[in-house]
Amino acid sequence: MYLEIITPDKKVFEGEVNLVMLPGSKDPFTLLQNHAPIISTLEKGTIKVVDVFGKKYYFNVSGGVIENLANKVIVLVESA
Repeated sequence: MYLEIITPDKKVFEGEVNLVMLPGSKDPFTLLQNHAPIISTLEKGTIKVVDVFGKKYYFNVSGGVIENLANKVIVLVESA
């Protein structure tokens, strides 16, 4: 699936990934390939990303929103 993490200042991450773990407002949740469409708010916490090569990335965020539709995930955060 394709992931973009965007702040008001810049695009922090862009690329193909296998897994995204997000700090959801109610509970943390994970997105994998072919996940059902979802829109959710995010709390302060850490986003974990595993790309298609197995490399892990961690982004500390201060809240935001996420949209997943047809294996395209867009994460809008206040800061990362």
